[in-house]
Amino acid sequence: MKKKSKGNNLKGMSLVEILIVISVFAVLGILTTRAIVTTLKGARKSESQIQVKENINYAFSVMERNLRSSESILPCPNPDTTTISYTSLEGEISTFSCILTSDTGYIASGSARLTSTDIVVTSCSISCVQEESNYPPIISISVTATDMNSTGSEAGAVTIETEIVGRNY
Repeated sequence: MKKKSKGNNLKGMSLVEILIVISVFAVLGILTTRAIVTTLKGARKSESQIQVKENINYAFSVMERNLRSSESILPCPNPDTTTISYTSLEGEISTFSCILTSDTGYIASGSARLTSTDIVVTSCSISCVQEESNYPPIISISVTATDMNSTGSEAGAVTIETEIVGRNY
């Protein structure tokens, strides 16, 4: 008579079963890694766009404050859409310019940069329109910029536009 042992009923796993389990875990690992990488790229692109928007919004706020409180904007309409000149309340003539070079475009106030060196302005337009002499001038500004430190799919271009209504001169 044979005795049955209670603890020895386990069989070993076959090689095919082990390969199937390893394959399933490998596919799950690849899918998880791809999802994490895609999420990180999206987060970096969002951070890049936020930095560019903050830079441009700062430049716009300086321009808006100075143009709204200016004594005059001459000439309006401006023939050069990359520069606008104005006379401050103190009587000083100053300009805002779009400096567009092949590698480092930026927005300037006089000779000072308004946008940081971390972004590149790729397109910029400043135009002034005054329908009638008794109406205030309207200055339209459009800027497209990218983050200088981001490349590939992480470097999205940001376009921001604004209109500034000047004082009635």
